[in-house]
Amino acid sequence: MSEACIILTTTNSEATTRAVVDRLLADRLAACLQVLPIRSFYVWKGETEEDGEQLLLIKARRADFAAIEAAIRAVHDYETPEVLCLDVAAGSAGYLSWLMEITQRGTGATT
Repeated sequence: MSEACIILTTTNSEATTRAVVDRLLADRLAACLQVLPIRSFYVWKGETEEDGEQLLLIKARRADFAAIEAAIRAVHDYETPEVLCLDVAAGSAGYLSWLMEITQRGTGATT
């Protein structure tokens, strides 16, 4: 298994999406974020809800999960934001190497 992971979170506004993206990239906690439009159906406080949201796929280091969760919570407007971590079992060596290089905080590494 690699040291990489994909973290999922959702937002319901462009402002929150940009805040999450900007924070994680500036802090070098993510190498890449992808944003996809989705429709979510869920139960919240006893009521069935349906919302248009944006799903963020965050490519990061597994060891940074706690810092990523804290960063998301700091800028997110949801009471209980989704923050799920999926470990990457395998991936292309070049991509995983790039991910590890980009997320070395404080090094100024670039590709």
